[in-house]
Amino acid sequence: QVQLVESGGGLVQPGDSLRLPCTASVRTFSRYPKGWFRQAPGKVREFVAAISWSGGTTYYADSVKGRFTISRDNAKNTVYLQMNSLKPEDTAVYYCAARSGGISSYGEEYNYWGQGTQVTVSS
Repeated sequence: QVQLVESGGGLVQPGDSLRLPCTASVRTFSRYPKGWFRQAPGKVREFVAAISWSGGTTYYADSVKGRFTISRDNAKNTVYLQMNSLKPEDTAVYYCAARSGGISSYGEEYNYWGQGTQVTVSS
């Protein structure tokens, strides 16, 4: 069974940084584009960032551009979301996803999802 496992979430203060790793259980997923999405309480899921299988192309939501960086290490079968200058409005459950097509910012185009990791930004 294919699994995507996120980790690295937690409670941080505004201005702090966190790095979220997401590791796939199947080696072939290293060839898949990956994305990060988030869902805050009472809100719909939103796109955060995406990366092509090679890492050469990345997309970001305007709300995180310049603060968050998506990267991947295919040798470790892992994609990362580096989050800097965190704000209270970044509080959400963060989900890693993978798809078998090209890079995309649309959640409905992703085939595989992790269980999510909670990020809370509060003073």
